[in-house]
Amino acid sequence: MLHKDQPLKKYAILFAAALLLTVLAACQSTYYNAMEKVGIHKRDILVDRVEDARDAQTDAQEQFKSALEQFRSVVHVPTSDLSEAYDRLNAEYEDSKKAAERVSDRIDGIESVADALFEEWEGELALYKRADLRAQSQKQLAATKSHYNKMLASMHRAEKSMTPILETFQDNVLFLKHNLNAQAISSLRSEFSSLKGEIDVLIKNMNAAIESSNQFIQEFQVK
Repeated sequence: MLHKDQPLKKYAILFAAALLLTVLAACQSTYYNAMEKVGIHKRDILVDRVEDARDAQTDAQEQFKSALEQFRSVVHVPTSDLSEAYDRLNAEYEDSKKAAERVSDRIDGIESVADALFEEWEGELALYKRADLRAQSQKQLAATKSHYNKMLASMHRAEKSMTPILETFQDNVLFLKHNLNAQAISSLRSEFSSLKGEIDVLIKNMNAAIESSNQFIQEFQVK
């Protein structure tokens, strides 16, 4: 049976969420304005954040490769060493999870400043007195958005590739934690091939995202 106050609670939660988003947006706007006062513009911040995301993806690649190697080594350890093997594998899982979170955080940062930059750019089109310069700026904005959207889509593909890998790692780490025996090793061994395939896809997607990031930075800096 629904409580009579439930609709009110629902609206209160929605209001609180909307208020939080407004506060965050205001904080971001204040930050960008403060940076512009010292000569650092949104386009500069965007390039920096794309570079940070690219580097975070490179680090994540290496971390997932390391985790796979640890997974490979665990499937061959004697059952008497499983407790230590669990500790190593769990540490790799935790490091992989942190690496994935860093990639996601960097992508969020890119989207935040890009939204602000494109909104400002579009708003300033109306300030032009000369139609030819307005048209040139509008064309440049459209091209930049197109390149940005391709890069962002590539980043999100790489980001999504991490999810099934982390889920597989988590399941097997948990199973190993509570089953330090030959059955656990057998389970890990059966997962290895599919996990390797998923990490190969991840690396391919991340390489594509990194290349896309480099192209965007190069094209954006010459505009």
